Amino acid sequence: MTYQKEIPTFVFLNREKNTALIKSEAKRLGFDFCGISKAEFLSEEAPRLEKWLNEKKHGHMNYMENYFDKRLDPRLLLDNARSVISLLYNYYPEQKQKKEVPKISKYSYGNDYHEVIKTKLHEFLHNLKEKIGNINGRVFVDSAPVMDKVWAKKSGLGWIGKNSNLITKQQGSFFFIAELILDLELQYDGPIKDYCGSCTKCIDACPTQAIVANQVVDGSKCISYLTIELKEAIPSEFKPKMDNWVFGCDVCQDVCPWNRFSKTHKEPLFADTRGLLNYSTEDWEDITEETFSKVFKNSAVKRTKYGGLKRNLDLVKPLRH
Repeated sequence: MTYQKEIPTFVFLNREKNTALIKSEAKRLGFDFCGISKAEFLSEEAPRLEKWLNEKKHGHMNYMENYFDKRLDPRLLLDNARSVISLLYNYYPEQKQKKEVPKISKYSYGNDYHEVIKTKLHEFLHNLKEKIGNINGRVFVDSAPVMDKVWAKKSGLGWIGKNSNLITKQQGSFFFIAELILDLELQYDGPIKDYCGSCTKCIDACPTQAIVANQVVDGSKCISYLTIELKEAIPSEFKPKMDNWVFGCDVCQDVCPWNRFSKTHKEPLFADTRGLLNYSTEDWEDITEETFSKVFKNSAVKRTKYGGLKRNLDLVKPLRH
C-alpha cells in the first residue's frame, strides 16, 4: 500500500495568492491577457518541430535549428523552473496606411516591440521579487528559444489558427506574445477549444500559398520571411505574388473573421510618431540611407536594414507602375 505525501494547506494558499498577484500585476503593466502553465517538456510539439525543420520549412533561418531541446523544455532555460507565464500585448492600430503604397506590417508602425515589452517584463519580474521574495525568473519576447504560441495555447489564452498564429476569442490575433519563466509553483490554467472550424480564409488568401496545411506555414514561402529574414535576393517566382509588401505581411490576419473583434491598442510607443502612415509611394521609393537610419532607429523595420528595404521596394515597384 502506498501513501501520497499530503501537501500543506498554506502551500495551496500561497499558490492562489501569488497567482492572483501575478495576474493583477500583468494587468497593471498593460498586458491584455495573462495565462499560466506548468513548466514541462512539450512532448506533443517535439515531433512537429522536428518534422518542420527536417522539411526545411524554416528556409535560411538556421538559428531555428539551434537549442532544439531548450525550445521544448523551459526547465533547461531556468534552473528549477516551475511555471511559464504567458502574456499578450495588443498592437492593433487605430489608423492604417494609405491604399496602394508599399505596405509594412502593423506591428512596425511604432517603436520596436522587443524593447517596449522587455522593459515591462523586467519591471514585472522586479516587482514580483519585491512582493513575493526569493524567486528567480527569466523574461522572453520573441528573441529566444521559447515556443511562445504553444505556451500561450497551453495557458488558455487562445488557440492556434490554421495560419499558425495564436487567436483569442475576445480580440483576435494582433498581439505580441511574451513569457516570464519562474521557479515558483502557481495555479495553472488549461487550454481552450479550437474555434476556427471549417474556415479556410487565411489559407485561401495567402499570396504565396505559404500555409501548406492546417497550422503549418512553410516559412521559406512566407512574405514576412522573404522581406525580413531572407538576406539574399528574393526568388523571382515570388515577384508577382508580393502583394506590395515590403516589410512583413498581415494578409492571413486581416482576413481572419476573429479579427473583427480587434480593439485599438493603448500603447503610446506603438503610435506612428514617424509619420509613416502619411508616406506616399514616392516617399517610400525615394528613401535614402540617411533617412532610413534616422526614421527607423527605434523601429522593428531596422531589422531588414536599408539594403533589404530597397531590395523589397525595387521588387514590388513594377507591380505599382
